[in-house]
Amino acid sequence: MGEFTDKLDAVGNKIAGNVKEAAGKATNNDKLTAEGEAQQVKGSAQDVKGSVKGALGDDI
Repeated sequence: MGEFTDKLDAVGNKIAGNVKEAAGKATNNDKLTAEGEAQQVKGSAQDVKGSVKGALGDDI
């Protein structure tokens, strides 16, 4: 369950972050742009976490 859940959460955060970043850029809202970028980084970290769980098992 862990690997799949982490990778699914990662995709969601990357998409949401991308939308926030685009909206922030379109409206010249630096705060929203930064939030979007941060959320995408969070998604990337979750993706790595899911990959590690997949390689080593969910009990790490």
